[in-house]
Amino acid sequence: MSKHKRRPVPVFEHPIIETHCHLDYLQGEPVEDVVMAAEQVNIERLITITVSPDNLETVQHLVGAHPRVYGTQGIHPHQADNWHDGLDPYIREAMAASPRRLLAIGEIGLDYHYDFSDPETQKSVFRKQLQMASELDKPVVIHTRDADEDTMEILKEFEGSLKQRGVVHSYTSGEKLARYALEQGWYIGFNGICTFKKAENVREIIDLTPADRILLETDSPFLAPVPYRGKENMPYYLPFVGEFIAQHKGLEVEEFLAQAYRNSEAVFFSQQD
Repeated sequence: MSKHKRRPVPVFEHPIIETHCHLDYLQGEPVEDVVMAAEQVNIERLITITVSPDNLETVQHLVGAHPRVYGTQGIHPHQADNWHDGLDPYIREAMAASPRRLLAIGEIGLDYHYDFSDPETQKSVFRKQLQMASELDKPVVIHTRDADEDTMEILKEFEGSLKQRGVVHSYTSGEKLARYALEQGWYIGFNGICTFKKAENVREIIDLTPADRILLETDSPFLAPVPYRGKENMPYYLPFVGEFIAQHKGLEVEEFLAQAYRNSEAVFFSQQD
């Protein structure tokens, strides 16, 4: 057991928006305590993300219970086989009932790394939810893994109709998809992966992504950043991610956090003005 204490979470002057976490998946602490701890390190708002038919309502309840917590509605590609026709009207009704709290459709997309859902079913469900986002004029939170070409091809189908765009989150894909996404007005989300020793591929994407197109996220409870890698990830570890990216890009941390905050507002909160 190491005798060295882990570095405490840095606290910066500029507030941060946590753009992607899964509060209902946290095991180690009650959500109330997590939200309070995030506030103490100047995380102003948190967006908790749905992944399955089973947690659509859970996220709605979390959003209703915590003024600092916002949410999304959508079905993850791992859950695509669980899509049914009743989900489309259900999600539409939920978004309409809480338009200032349920901010986006997501996370949706393609994941060919695991075979949790049939690829053709994934593509069909991805298209259905992009169509929903187009019709509702909502941004999208995209998950893509080992599916760069198909993700790009499907997004091309919606270039004209999807006005809000959104974010390709937890980016670990290739340069071609990143360049396409940036050209098309998407933002790219980075989390604790960028601090991992072997994640040079992610840092290369950070290099080519302008600061005004980066979103900060934890994807907690997954992917805790160094120096907490291996522990359950928490939203209040997010300052480590912002600090790391700023330093990697040679930017002053507070200025970068201010830019990331503006980016988060532009993607998720611009329609609330």
